[in-house]
Amino acid sequence: MREMGAFVPGLELNARFYAEVVAPLLARWPHAAARLGTGSEVLGFDTERSTDHGWGPRLTVLVDAGALDAVAGAIETGLPDAFGGWPVRYGWDAVPVQHHVRVLTLPRWLRSELGVDRAEGQRTVDWLLLPQQKLLEVTSGAVYRDDTGALGTARQTLRWYPDQVWLWMLAAQWRRIAQEEAFVGRTAEVGDELGSRLVAARLARELMRLWFLLHRTYWPYAKWFGSAFARLPDSADLAAALGTALAAPAYPERERGLASAYRLVAARHNAVGLTESVDTEVRHYFERPFQVLMADRFTDACLRRVVDPDLADLPLVGSVDQMADATDVLDSAEQARKLRALFEPVGER
Repeated sequence: MREMGAFVPGLELNARFYAEVVAPLLARWPHAAARLGTGSEVLGFDTERSTDHGWGPRLTVLVDAGALDAVAGAIETGLPDAFGGWPVRYGWDAVPVQHHVRVLTLPRWLRSELGVDRAEGQRTVDWLLLPQQKLLEVTSGAVYRDDTGALGTARQTLRWYPDQVWLWMLAAQWRRIAQEEAFVGRTAEVGDELGSRLVAARLARELMRLWFLLHRTYWPYAKWFGSAFARLPDSADLAAALGTALAAPAYPERERGLASAYRLVAARHNAVGLTESVDTEVRHYFERPFQVLMADRFTDACLRRVVDPDLADLPLVGSVDQMADATDVLDSAEQARKLRALFEPVGER
């Protein structure tokens, strides 16, 4: 039976673990130390439940290549069996029992997380192939020491997309709304209540993703998507509108909830000021009675501001997170990069 201590948030536990145990072992070498990577605590969502699976003393230590072996050896021989009542060596699932202080160089760590060995100089397509959960694992968490400042510089560079990439992704996200917004009413009209609810749920997720993009915030994977959304500024009104749409027993109320959500997200788009202002009122879908935003108006407004030649001719499929929904793709930078062919200009494949 493993030794267990009282729960404290993982970032706090590891701050103490670094200061009291690891820092003294590394006093001879310039280094960076942080709690980054996978784990609910990196995003600040860990609870006592988290401690039953891959949770405990855990750090990433970055040093120069010439110090790798010496630092790894000092850690291997110097770590205690337990810290704060928690085992220092533990395993879960297919991970064997071992300590979890990773020692790498900064380029090797970036490649293991994102598939690139440096943060600066990313091409447009490289940005589009970086899964947002992986970007969160690099830019969230806590840095406890950074002697050279290189880790902080890399994290700042990766904090958000370049403006042209951001605009193009917003255009793609609005396009996803435009492609399905009329289907909520059309499915209900033919008596497909389940289909209408399903489309409404899809639109709710796409609107929430827009809210993340409009707040310059990466969205996490499904487990923490709603929790992270609730932390975004002014999200309560949008959550209430979407809640009304999803809980509605019939189409008219569902439509009203979505219409309120459309107005809120459209108003936020205008407030950000990336494009010219676009009318936020809902309207009929051409000659049909369904109340929609006609969201392609926002797509077009974004595209009018996209001047990057690497983006202007691309099919508007969105980033890897917008086009793919498979965990095995989004959880692996290596797998995500295999989708590069989708970002070739139309006519060049």
